Amino acid sequence: MLPKKITRKRKLSWSTESGRGLIYQAVAVIALALVSWYLLSNTNKNLNMMQIRTGFGFLSQPAGFDIGESMFGFIPSDSYLRAFVTGLANTLRVAFAGIVLATLLGTLIGIGRLSKNFLLRKLCDGYVETLRNIPLLIQLLATYLVITELLPSANDAIVLLPYTYLSKSGLQLPIPEWSISWSLAVLGFVVALFCAHLIRRSARRKQDVTGYAPKIFWPILLTIVALPAAGWLLGGAPLTLDIPEVTVFNISGGVALTPEFLALLIGLTLYTASYIAEIVRAGIQAVSTGQVEASASLGLSRPQALRLVVLPQAMRVIVPPLTSQYLNLTKNSSLAVTVGYPDIVSIANTSLNQNGQALECISLIMLVYLTISLLIAAFMNWYNQRMMLVER
Repeated sequence: MLPKKITRKRKLSWSTESGRGLIYQAVAVIALALVSWYLLSNTNKNLNMMQIRTGFGFLSQPAGFDIGESMFGFIPSDSYLRAFVTGLANTLRVAFAGIVLATLLGTLIGIGRLSKNFLLRKLCDGYVETLRNIPLLIQLLATYLVITELLPSANDAIVLLPYTYLSKSGLQLPIPEWSISWSLAVLGFVVALFCAHLIRRSARRKQDVTGYAPKIFWPILLTIVALPAAGWLLGGAPLTLDIPEVTVFNISGGVALTPEFLALLIGLTLYTASYIAEIVRAGIQAVSTGQVEASASLGLSRPQALRLVVLPQAMRVIVPPLTSQYLNLTKNSSLAVTVGYPDIVSIANTSLNQNGQALECISLIMLVYLTISLLIAAFMNWYNQRMMLVER
């Protein structure tokens, strides 16, 4: 029989190390509770003396102001709560798009910094050294100035693609008129992503058993294309588009990306991509040269070696600092107020100036950014766990 594990009880005694530890922790908790109680009571007393309302009851009252950019539509008679939700949606929109674009651009520039092509390497070096050493606020203002001052007016808009116009009014794009068929197409795309995941898992299992790696690129591509197309066809296959039209004073129709949104998105993307490029470069260089030589001995080309051998191993080094850059980009989006983009901070400032409930408005801002940051960190930590080496 195995001997029973002896457990020692922690006694609340000053003469023992564990007892002193418990006493110290209890004193710290009591001190923290007293300080918190004092701060809250003192704040409440001062607010009552100055006859300032407290509480979140104001959220149900009409906001009384307009929001220039809203994903769901907003009118002044809507409540403060709807205004905050609109600001949150705008924050999430620019943060998600910025993370995706900054990751793609930063990865390409990071790889470019290791290129054998002298011109490409120096251009990437110059990009990183320039963008990293200019404050983000200055870059946002410069980008907004370029869009609003240097671009032509709406009636002389630059035609980027058919029915796609860039001007001082922003970027106007054609968009399909929403119907049930597009809803089915989106549903088909979600199902296709799940099916692609199952195909990839099945291929990995087959490779573990047989040592042979099945080719899954074309089956996955066919799945991702076929299922949304099937949903679109099932809904009637509409081809009607809402196309922008250039008029004398502006561009009507389609979907518009405002100058404020473009300035913020471009500024956040370019700035964050310069840091991600350095992370990617460091992660690639952290992979042993023996791995590169082994892949070359197997007949893999440089792009194949990078995609199949180097980057999967480099991700173990890249992911932790990449998480910090995602968090920085999300929090840096609060600078949207400098270019007039109605994010959660801008909405809270306007609400604060109207109702005077600064504590509640600032608390909502803090809660929003804390929640978003914790969700991003949790997802990236989960992904990092999947990328880590598993010791046997």
